Amino acid sequence: MTSVKHIVTTAAISLSSVYAAGPAHAQSAMTITPIAEGLVAPWGVAPLPGGGLLVTEKAGRLIYEKDGARQEVSNLPEVAVVGQGGLLDITLAQDFAQSRALFLTYAKPQEGGGAGTALASARLSDDGSRLEDLTELFAMKPGSTGGQHFGSRVVEAPDGTLLMTIGERGDRPAAQDRSTHNGSIIRVNRDGSVPDDNPFIDTPGVLPEIWSYGHRNPQGAGLDLEGRLWVSEHGAKGGDEVNRISKGSNYGWPVISYGAHYSGEKIGEGSAKEGMEQPEFYWDPSIAPAGLMVYSGALFPEWEGDIFVGSLKFDYISRLSGDPLEEVEQIKTSETARVRDVVEGPEGGIWFISEVNGTVYRITP
Repeated sequence: MTSVKHIVTTAAISLSSVYAAGPAHAQSAMTITPIAEGLVAPWGVAPLPGGGLLVTEKAGRLIYEKDGARQEVSNLPEVAVVGQGGLLDITLAQDFAQSRALFLTYAKPQEGGGAGTALASARLSDDGSRLEDLTELFAMKPGSTGGQHFGSRVVEAPDGTLLMTIGERGDRPAAQDRSTHNGSIIRVNRDGSVPDDNPFIDTPGVLPEIWSYGHRNPQGAGLDLEGRLWVSEHGAKGGDEVNRISKGSNYGWPVISYGAHYSGEKIGEGSAKEGMEQPEFYWDPSIAPAGLMVYSGALFPEWEGDIFVGSLKFDYISRLSGDPLEEVEQIKTSETARVRDVVEGPEGGIWFISEVNGTVYRITP
């Protein structure tokens, strides 16, 4: 851990996308502090109550760091490191301070050489050296041999259920096929069972874990101050989206999109269709959004309820606000190089991962 700090000032930036920036916002002074450095392809971060952090590396390592001391956590699930897949998200249980329970998402090896997004729970040992009681809660069906679009973020809803995002694994039509988990958000209980109030639990031919579908590759997920789920997801050439997720809804991929295929060809049937949800916000050109957090306002009261999304492509953190939702600010510094994850720490700081820098940073006033 290091005490080096970098002071930055940010302001709203005019956008070249289809949405214009809102009115000018007051500048916000902030401090960006590196918390953990020298990481290799970090993917998900979980700040710990009482100090320290856990951070995943895509190649299959889980790092525990506190008070300048670092160790690799043992007893992880078997991980398939292929393309965009590997050890992905980490989220602490709401009762972590008492239970030390946490949740991991990862690409799980499957028969025939394929892989699929999976979810596991475990308990972090008291000394942080290993996972205990490791339990697989969910593994997607059927998986595939490709290396694309695993998702995947996991959040614990206020009712204690777990919501995990899954990409369509490069199989576009599968996002509309509810007999597979491709391109869906799934909801399970903390023991991996299916909640009785899931929308399709009694629908023949539909996998009961599905909460919503029609997603391309959602790599950001967070709860707002009312406990509602929001996700950010990659479009193709244009059409990256921020969606507010509602039970049983269809988010349209690949039937509707505000983007185009990388070849320039039209996607599906246009940008709207009855029975399919519209995004709350979209980017064109694509920013490659990864990580999403809705801020409590603890250290920056003026940002209460605002949404923060990392950009892998353009190296900034997007701040979105208002109704309708608009991008009102871009936090862009040398630290925000390929932002992979954005979370709020227990102290109210905004923690983010720079994949290029191999560093976890924290933003405070």
